[in-house]
Amino acid sequence: MRKIAEVNLIFWIMKICATTFGETGGDMLSMTLNIGYGLSSIILISFFIFSLIIQLNSKKYIPFIYWLVIIATSTAGTTMSDYMDRTLGLGYAKGS
Repeated sequence: MRKIAEVNLIFWIMKICATTFGETGGDMLSMTLNIGYGLSSIILISFFIFSLIIQLNSKKYIPFIYWLVIIATSTAGTTMSDYMDRTLGLGYAKGS
């Protein structure tokens, strides 16, 4: 049972795009919409858990679902680290 993408050039291009989207998505919620890092983290962690449940219940590899989890991981992770650094003042080293 294989539910992951083949690691090739397209994989790395998509991964870079997902990471960029993660930074942009987190900043859009927290800074542009001005809802703060705490609420943004809750929203994006919820999105991550929802997408992960779908992926884990999937019987086969479905690219859209796989990449949805990757994007959800990037957005939630970015916003959580920004929350720990900028709101709690822990810095990235202590926050990690």
